Amino acid sequence: MTKLLYFCDRDKMNAMLLIIVALILVGLLLIIVEIVFIPGTTVVGLLGLIFAIVGIVFSYNHYGNNIGFYVMLGTALVSAGTLYLSFRKGAWNKFSLKNSMDSKVNEGIANELEVGAIGKATSALRPMGSAEFNGKIFEVKSNGEYFNPGTKLKIVNIRLNDILVEPIN
Repeated sequence: MTKLLYFCDRDKMNAMLLIIVALILVGLLLIIVEIVFIPGTTVVGLLGLIFAIVGIVFSYNHYGNNIGFYVMLGTALVSAGTLYLSFRKGAWNKFSLKNSMDSKVNEGIANELEVGAIGKATSALRPMGSAEFNGKIFEVKSNGEYFNPGTKLKIVNIRLNDILVEPIN
């Protein structure tokens, strides 16, 4: 009977160890995803931090202070080591944007369009969308009205890079 209890306890301990390791790894993975792929959202990073902390707390609760401390220390060292090595080896450069856009929407429209030009909406205007004038697509906006694609439009005003349109009845 004692052997059976020993195996049951050992299976529970192994299952708990698997849960702890999974929580910490998923937590660290979510933190890395937050840093690399979706910076600024903080939700994924906080979720990762919570997973890692829960894994460490479980290790304290089920294995005691000594093992819990070593799990926490190991998690901190693995996290710091991973970040250090990835920055040192330039791993983040593979994910970073190398070029930038220096153009603007509808740049140089004064040469191509004039007030009163007729065109049609190529997307829904709610109140902004795109329209075709003289065979080119431009970003346009209405006075707050919504228009369906295909609606015939007339340019009412052109300000800097804004093209204000209204429908033709």
